[in-house]
Amino acid sequence: MDIRTVGIVGAGQMGNGIAHVFALAGFDVLMNDISRDSLDKALITIDKNLERQVSRGKVSAEDKAAALARIKTTLTLTDLGQTDLVIEAATERETVKQAIFEDLVPHLKPETILTSNTSSISITRLASRTDRPEKFMGFHFMNPVPVMQLVELIRGIATDKDTYDSLHAVVAKLGKTAASAEDFPAFIVNRILMPMINEAVYTLYEGVGNVKSIDESMKLGANHPMGPLELADFIGLDTCLAIMNVLHDGLADTKYRPCPLLTKYVEAGWLGRKSGRGFYDYRGEVPVPTR
Repeated sequence: MDIRTVGIVGAGQMGNGIAHVFALAGFDVLMNDISRDSLDKALITIDKNLERQVSRGKVSAEDKAAALARIKTTLTLTDLGQTDLVIEAATERETVKQAIFEDLVPHLKPETILTSNTSSISITRLASRTDRPEKFMGFHFMNPVPVMQLVELIRGIATDKDTYDSLHAVVAKLGKTAASAEDFPAFIVNRILMPMINEAVYTLYEGVGNVKSIDESMKLGANHPMGPLELADFIGLDTCLAIMNVLHDGLADTKYRPCPLLTKYVEAGWLGRKSGRGFYDYRGEVPVPTR
C-alpha cells in the first residue's frame, strides 16, 4: 500500500514526536486529541524541536516550514477515517485504546492500516476489537521520537505480510531502523529495560543506594547515558508501572512484580518530569533527588 496520509491519535509526548518525524519525511499528518490545549501545545513543541534541528544544521529552514505546513489538527476522532495509516498514541491503558479503535473503525477506509504505539499491550488482543486484524500492527516508537532510531514492528497473530511490508517501508522512509518483535508482553525493548528500572527502584527501596548513587553507578560503571531512575522520570513513572503490571500479569512471574516504592510514587502523583516530581524534583533550576 502507498501510504501518504497519517492519522495520529494523541498529541502528547509520543504523539507529537511521531507527527514531527512523519511530517519531516513528507507525509501529510492529521493529529487528533480530546483537548484543543493539548493540540496547541503539541504544535508549539514540534516547532521548537524542529527549530533545534535547524540550529544544529540537521534540517533546513525550508524543510521545517514545509513539515509544519503538513501537520493539521482535529478534535474529531472520526476525521482520521480517510487517512492511509492510523497510529494510536494514547495513554498506556488498554480500555482507552480499545474504546478509540471501536469508535474509529466504522469510519475507516477499507484499506487503512491500524496501528498502536503501545509499549507493552497485546497486539492480538487490541486487533481483535477491530474489523481488520490482518491490517493491524504494533508500531512502537522510542522516546524522544525525533532522536531515537529504533521502531519496533509487532505482528499480531492475524497480521498479514502486506501490512508488515508496508510498515517496514514506512520506517525506512522515516530514516529509522525497524526491529521485528513477537507479540509477547512488553516486546523487546521494554521486556529488558523495565525490569532493569524496576530493579533500580528496588535498590532504592531497600536502601542499597540513594537516587544519586544509583544513577551515577550505572552511568559511570555501565556507561549508560542516563541513570535508570532519571530515565524512569523521563519516561513517566505511571508508564513504567503500567508496563511492569503488564509483564507481571502476562507472564505470571514474581520477578516482574512492581516495586512498592514505584507504586507509591505513582499514587502520590509524582510521575517524573511531566508532573514536576518523581525520583527527582524538577521544580527548581536544577533537578534535586527526592530520596
